[in-house]
Amino acid sequence: MLSEHHDISHEFPEYSRMLDELRANDSEFDALVARHDSLDDEIRVLEERQQPISDEEIEKMKYERAGLKDRIYQALRESAAAKS
Repeated sequence: MLSEHHDISHEFPEYSRMLDELRANDSEFDALVARHDSLDDEIRVLEERQQPISDEEIEKMKYERAGLKDRIYQALRESAAAKS
């Protein structure tokens, strides 16, 4: 079974321009996105190859990914509101 991509550009296509701007101008934001996407890639590889990993560990990784996604979304919304 193939898992879905959850990288930030797929998650928030409506913010693609703002995402690029923030990544270019905010190193902390860029690091958040990079960590999220790296973790997403790692989870995808583990799921696709059915690598041996405990349910607890994979859930921990998914929980971290969700937390990063929430932080990124909050930053995108704040940036959009500031431009309004």
